[in-house]
Amino acid sequence: METIRLHKGLDLRLKGEAQKKVLQTLGDEVISVKPSDFRNMVPKLLVAEGDAVKAGQFVFADKKRPEIGFSTPVSGVVKAIVRGEKRKLLAVEITPDKETQYVQFQQLSPSSASRQEIQKVLLESGLWACIIQRPYGIIANPEDTPKAIVISAFNSAPLAADINFTVKNDADAMQLAVDALAKFTSGKVYVNLDAKNVGGSPLNLLRNVEKTMFKGPHPAGNVGVQINHLCPIGKGETVWTVQPQALAAIGRLLSKGIYDVTRTVAVAGPRALDPGYVKCVPGTPMSFFRKAAGVKEEEKLYGQEVGVRYVSGNPLCGENVGPDGSLGFYDDTVTFLTEGNYRELFGWAKPFRMKKFSTSKSYFSWLAPKKQYEADTNVNGGERAFIVTGVYDRVLPMDIYPVYLLKAILAGDIEKMEQFGIYEVIGEDFALCEYVDPSKIEIQKIVDQGIDLMLKEMA
Repeated sequence: METIRLHKGLDLRLKGEAQKKVLQTLGDEVISVKPSDFRNMVPKLLVAEGDAVKAGQFVFADKKRPEIGFSTPVSGVVKAIVRGEKRKLLAVEITPDKETQYVQFQQLSPSSASRQEIQKVLLESGLWACIIQRPYGIIANPEDTPKAIVISAFNSAPLAADINFTVKNDADAMQLAVDALAKFTSGKVYVNLDAKNVGGSPLNLLRNVEKTMFKGPHPAGNVGVQINHLCPIGKGETVWTVQPQALAAIGRLLSKGIYDVTRTVAVAGPRALDPGYVKCVPGTPMSFFRKAAGVKEEEKLYGQEVGVRYVSGNPLCGENVGPDGSLGFYDDTVTFLTEGNYRELFGWAKPFRMKKFSTSKSYFSWLAPKKQYEADTNVNGGERAFIVTGVYDRVLPMDIYPVYLLKAILAGDIEKMEQFGIYEVIGEDFALCEYVDPSKIEIQKIVDQGIDLMLKEMA
């Protein structure tokens, strides 16, 4: 097995890592299915308030590609259609039944089923939304034939869910899924493992795949970084990616004929009282995670009350959904962080800041490399001029020019964006660049703007 060693990157050791125990299983919480979870999609509503639905039934579809629909993960009654400005569809809220009723789809054996049969059942069930293409990080086009399919078997982000724990009982289902997906590509199905724990990964048991070990700091577990080293994307090429828990859902669809997207989600962060794991579905409200792990509701820093930020995803690239939000379709981590809405007297000028982490040697964190920190969301200053410092290159192990790409995006220069690597990245690949950036620029938003421009102009 080949080992790829990455020397660039940064491991952030934060307090509040989820302990390997299941705290709670989803009960009767109202579930939200949100169009905003899916990039480059215009929803067409297919249900009305009061409708009875089964798990696996479409609640909305993509107007541009009506064959791609989005299903409810639970059965029950449509409680509300939530709309925003100009009647924009924000969410479909569903009150679940005590016992889930499933739409029954065709069961298939990947060894005998054709690509067309597998594609048909994935589209009919709504699980096609689990297949993401690069470039752009959008739902894959069913008509495309990707040059490869890449699966990351580990997540190196701080406080991220341990994939070895979340899919420990799903090896058989994932095998069915990779056998089925292999029929969609002209190249290989890559499964990329953490070199520090190859033997402990359920994905190491998968057969008929190309396995590679990645060794190094975060973002070694990012699938975009792995694609850059294994099968770089050129203009006109696509690579598909699937998350391990989505693989398990595809396997259950093929073997049982049901849309079962139940997943094990890490509830973590320095404001979580009892960080651990829960079993739930996408769209589960934050109130469920708050009840399962507990939250330090009241806390003071420097004599000032500080609130809690509710993040669907990991601390670096998750979405701030607020206490009334819900779990994103692609997320397997919920993080409770301290809001950085306080002011610190003298700030960076203090001679000793033992509780603060620094990527340079400004503070003394470099003397304790294994120490964990209680990070918050304070950016310690405002946005400044875009300074060329070389800090991005130290944390981005990809063969691209990050500063030039960002400047091309800001200038709206599509030709330069293509030259400097827009096809290979999405916002999460730049999360560490944003973290270490001395200019406090929201780099992930800039990358997302560039992708939106490419989708608009190149469609």
